[in-house]
Amino acid sequence: MSMRRHLPHLLARAGTVSALTMVTVTGTTVAPGASQDADAAAISAKALRIAASKRGSPYEWGAQGPYRFDCSGLTRYSFKHAGKVLPRTAAAQYNDTSHVSRAARRSGDLVFFHAAGGIYHVGIYAGSGRIWHAPKTGAVVRLERIWSSAVWYGRVG
Repeated sequence: MSMRRHLPHLLARAGTVSALTMVTVTGTTVAPGASQDADAAAISAKALRIAASKRGSPYEWGAQGPYRFDCSGLTRYSFKHAGKVLPRTAAAQYNDTSHVSRAARRSGDLVFFHAAGGIYHVGIYAGSGRIWHAPKTGAVVRLERIWSSAVWYGRVG
């Protein structure tokens, strides 16, 4: 084995090593959790593209694709084909995500609409205050502005 492979281990045994030292000596550094965050972001970006590809698909209550969807059926289908299985209902999907603030939201996060009775709708955040979603009977999968301030955001891990 080369000295380069052993150097980080030797430096770590000598005491605390800064990220700058690690980059200087080894040429790379990985922050704790960085690869998991990158994987989750890649899955969310792929799910967003899949949802967008279903533009114009008709809404049907209980449908999970590939040609018809309800709201949680679209999010479930999109994430499943991106590599992550979500529960069936919007409320169960909310419980299965890491909750993030409006300020921390990013494209690919789930947007949950809620009222006193609980969560009633979900879509995938597309950026600029818009979501891809399957809205209601008689409508089709579409990109639309978020119409309510009564929303919560969830990040699929």
